[in-house]
Amino acid sequence: MDGLIQQKVQRFEEFVDRRLKPDLVHAIAERDKVFEQQEVFSNLRRNIENLEKNSVTSLQTMVNLGSEVYMQAEIHNIFVDIGLGFHVEFTWSEALKYISIKEESLANQIQEYTRLIASIKAQIKIVCEGIRELLQLPAER
Repeated sequence: MDGLIQQKVQRFEEFVDRRLKPDLVHAIAERDKVFEQQEVFSNLRRNIENLEKNSVTSLQTMVNLGSEVYMQAEIHNIFVDIGLGFHVEFTWSEALKYISIKEESLANQIQEYTRLIASIKAQIKIVCEGIRELLQLPAER
């Protein structure tokens, strides 16, 4: 009977180590990526709001053409990466509308990843509790 219990404990431990923990690490990493995207859009929104507040209609900047070759450019609109390698030209007010929608979408993704992380942690705890019961160890407080 002890051998059967040890086999079950070993299978449960392998399930936690090979499946649940890597899933948890992956979910946390994905949520962190979304947090980074959210920060980028938040900074962009803040910058555009400052430009509008100061009634700036265009900017002069240096643009990298490649191979560290630069040229001066005057910017009236902004190009926003909307995903899959596509960039859309927006006026500043249009960009603010898009950014607010994108920030809402990113906040929803963060909530989903947070729920997933909590679910995986709960599964790990349940499996560990099952191992504890199989080994007939006293409950931790």
